[in-house]
Amino acid sequence: MKRNTLKTGVVLFGIVMISTVSYGQSEHKPGRKKPPTYEHLISEMDKNEDGKLSKDEVKGPLKDSFSEIDSNEDGFLSETEFKKAPKPKRKERKDRK
Repeated sequence: MKRNTLKTGVVLFGIVMISTVSYGQSEHKPGRKKPPTYEHLISEMDKNEDGKLSKDEVKGPLKDSFSEIDSNEDGFLSETEFKKAPKPKRKERKDRK
């Protein structure tokens, strides 16, 4: 009887440990960034505080793709245009050895 109880305890402990490790690894991984919101970009890049983003104010992938994203060609990125913008291509992952 003691052997069965001990085996059951060890098995349950193993299941709990595996579940805990698996759950912990599936949570948000450090270093992953969420895409910025339009409001965040306005607060960070709108230098003249007019509530609009012009090509002179943006940087990075937004600046590189500005003419593609600015679909109505008014010289500013609206929230609608930003939401419809193509997503930047992901960097290829290096194989882990």
